[in-house]
Amino acid sequence: MAAHTENASVVKRLKRASGHLNKVIEMLEDETDCMKIAQQMQAVSSAIIGAKKTYIHDHIEHCLTRAKGAKGSLKLGEFKEITKYL
Repeated sequence: MAAHTENASVVKRLKRASGHLNKVIEMLEDETDCMKIAQQMQAVSSAIIGAKKTYIHDHIEHCLTRAKGAKGSLKLGEFKEITKYL
């Protein structure tokens, strides 16, 4: 089975989120201005949400659109299950 095409993009987004999160922690420890901290927290949240959506959409494309026959019925249940994370 071929690899997911978006894994590199998801890793890049998560590394960006990790960097933002580390910056938030540093800012909190340094008692930085609240507005700047809130802005960085939003960046963390957006990066994680973007990574999650990209990963799930790639999973749907990669795994579920290729399902056939009886296996397709099993994949339909998986599709329904994973969409709750969107």
